[in-house]
Amino acid sequence: MSSRSESAADEKRSAKNRWSDVYRSDARVRAFLSVLLFSSLAYGFYRGIQDNYLAEIVHISEFERGVVEFFRELPGLLLIFILAAMYRFSESKIFRIGTAIMLAGSLGLLFGSSGKVSVIAFMVLYSAGEHIVMPVKSTISLEAAKPGKGGVSLGITSGIGHIGNIVGFLVVSLLFMLFSHFGIERGVSSFRIIFAIATALMIASVLISFAMKDSSISVARRSRFYFNRKFNKYYMLEVFYGARKQIFLTFAPYVLILQYGADTAVISLLLAICAAFGIVFSPLIGKLIDRLGYKIIMVTDTLILMVVCFFYGFAHRLFPPHIAYIVVCANYVLDSIISLASMASNVYVQDISSTQEEMTATITTGISVNHLISILIALFGGWIWQKTGIEVLFTLSGVLGLCNTLFACTIKNPKEALQP
Repeated sequence: MSSRSESAADEKRSAKNRWSDVYRSDARVRAFLSVLLFSSLAYGFYRGIQDNYLAEIVHISEFERGVVEFFRELPGLLLIFILAAMYRFSESKIFRIGTAIMLAGSLGLLFGSSGKVSVIAFMVLYSAGEHIVMPVKSTISLEAAKPGKGGVSLGITSGIGHIGNIVGFLVVSLLFMLFSHFGIERGVSSFRIIFAIATALMIASVLISFAMKDSSISVARRSRFYFNRKFNKYYMLEVFYGARKQIFLTFAPYVLILQYGADTAVISLLLAICAAFGIVFSPLIGKLIDRLGYKIIMVTDTLILMVVCFFYGFAHRLFPPHIAYIVVCANYVLDSIISLASMASNVYVQDISSTQEEMTATITTGISVNHLISILIALFGGWIWQKTGIEVLFTLSGVLGLCNTLFACTIKNPKEALQP
């Protein structure tokens, strides 16, 4: 009995040591990571039904899906102005505000009507909260890490997010399978059950966020707007990433739903599989960024992306329908894995930033920059699909991936920059 107790104590000490290897001793991250877990659980429920809800209940066409995404991504484009209004707030306070706005959007989707205007309005509100949280989440994670452990810390943060997502996705998939088994009609009420669970989890996130300590960053020095020539390559990378991300997030699920007939249970299960791989690969990619450098990760990521785009656009022409369906599902999972490499750009910014404030301001600007191209892709992507087919849409994505690869090759790691 005593040997078991000693073994358990040893495991606990070992886990604590591994934790202290990554995070500074003065870093108070428990509340922060708890909020991430609960909010990612909520997002798992919300995201698990989003595309099917739009297609089956709100009756959004492929062209209208692009229009919806145009409005949903506007908060990202306007993020630099939104955060300018909060330039005196600490990262922790901004994080709490963003989480509360996500809760407001979730409440609206739960209690509002299923009309197009109402649904889009509350999706935009939820998206505004997501985008406000986005840059400070990365900053808090990097700030809490020990020197040289930034990639690992981001990997842990991403991994926790995927743990929450996978549980949410699996529960959504299970619930809709049960609905189908018991003959429950897949109508508005079944989707509202999921929105209710997501809302309850967001309430927990907001309550826990009040336990977070304010950052030690001097908020008075944070710039309202920040552009610096040394970050020009980062801004360009964000343009390419914004285009790639938008095509994947907006149109890849709709390809599965409209072209291959995937229902809510299938989409949620695929998202769960993506999240499961994310748990494994997020820390691994974080370690690879620290070990190999962000440049190698950026180039490899976009080379694989071109293969992914090819199968998205042409699988239905290369294989019989049932085989093409499996290929596109596998492609969807691979796409989600390589998208994890986007954390490399944040480590790049950390490397060339002079201060913590400069890093936060730059990441914020980068998010707005990548959303400039995102909203254009969202607006015209649906039109391109409707008029020319998915082949042209994903060929365009592949070309953007090639441009990203060539541009990433021009990035210099700090050691390379010191060489004559």
